[in-house]
Amino acid sequence: MSYSISVQKLKERLDNGDELFLLDVRESWEYSMAKIEGSVLISLGELATSLDQLDKEAEIICYCHHGMRSADATGFLVQQGFSNVKNLEGGIDAWSVLVDPSVPRYQ
Repeated sequence: MSYSISVQKLKERLDNGDELFLLDVRESWEYSMAKIEGSVLISLGELATSLDQLDKEAEIICYCHHGMRSADATGFLVQQGFSNVKNLEGGIDAWSVLVDPSVPRYQ
């Protein structure tokens, strides 16, 4: 099973109306600057104590700034028994560059 998804594939799936749970694992200051509409913020540091907010049956797409923290989150969720989790390759930065330039980029 692949635990990653490209920004282009995510856009295609969202456009098709697929039911996905977008989990943003960045910090609140980052989320306030740029986000994918419909996403839910649970920072990586709070993820372990927030598992009850997630549905183990849902398809969860984790993302962060460039894909490193969300890769950690994806691995953690798989270890916790979440079977349908993917990391967004390149994070919100790739989303801004390749899919939606209206989403601000930041350092």
